[in-house]
Amino acid sequence: MVTFLIRRLLFMVVTIVFISLISFVLIELPPGSALDAKIQQFRARGLNVTSDVVKGLEERYGVNDPLYKKYWKWASNAVVGDFGQSFFLDQPVNTLIGSRIWFSIGMSTAALLFAWCVAIPVGVYSATHRNTMPDYVITVLQFVGVAIPEFLLAIVLMFIASWYFGVEVGVLFSREYRDAPWSLGKLMDLLSHLWLPVIVIGTHSTSWLTRVMRANLLDVMGQQYVQTARSKGLGERVVIWKHAVRNALHPLIMALGGTLPALISGEVIVSIVLNLPTTGPLYVQALINKDMYLAITFLLFLSVLLVVGNLLADMALAWVDPRVRLE
Repeated sequence: MVTFLIRRLLFMVVTIVFISLISFVLIELPPGSALDAKIQQFRARGLNVTSDVVKGLEERYGVNDPLYKKYWKWASNAVVGDFGQSFFLDQPVNTLIGSRIWFSIGMSTAALLFAWCVAIPVGVYSATHRNTMPDYVITVLQFVGVAIPEFLLAIVLMFIASWYFGVEVGVLFSREYRDAPWSLGKLMDLLSHLWLPVIVIGTHSTSWLTRVMRANLLDVMGQQYVQTARSKGLGERVVIWKHAVRNALHPLIMALGGTLPALISGEVIVSIVLNLPTTGPLYVQALINKDMYLAITFLLFLSVLLVVGNLLADMALAWVDPRVRLE
């Protein structure tokens, strides 16, 4: 197991390096630069931008530096935790992301737990009650959950929560807790507002995982070892949950690797619609303004989530199926 883990960690490091290189090049490909957006910002404020000011900004931000020099400058500092300065917002990238990232991670983790906690029991129930009315209802809800766009679901739930339940939407904290220090009351207030984005983000994953769980469990229940367990006189609950479900979880565990960045991507849309102070809107703004260091740090963050998700999936799969450790 140790050799398995070390090999995966080495693959993670190499993958992140290559992804950072490719991402850095892609950000530089479109015409223009963050300096152009900065100059437009100054002119919108009525400021006179002379050639000397432009030259000073070019030297400050290294806009005309070669691509390899820009990358080395960012990568060498990123190793020690310094991700550079945001061109457009003129603040350290660490400060900008650090003030929002924990909300994104907490919201996405809650959505992931919601998806798995709902998908597994509902998928098992649907598979064990095949071709019944509850199974048909679950199937219809699954297709609706996969098909409905997240922004539309967010708007509908915002209306329902505000109109029928009187819940304040578009914020993560009530007015009295927004500037208050962290306490148990502030945490409970956060949880009372968190359910709406969690449901919106987790609906698509829940519907898809439920379909996968149902289909795979139906396939596993036809295997000979399941029939043998029944012939030994084991109860149906033991046969299903101890023998069948454990092997039916393989596709869900393998899909875990791509779930974390997918949830962050969904969080971007939901945060813009719900006006939440997470990393999503900031990431979109960085791409629009070609804010290089801010955008590349976000891409690196998503890449790390992808490889960490794959590592967790590999470890969970090795725990569920010992044969994986021998690969």
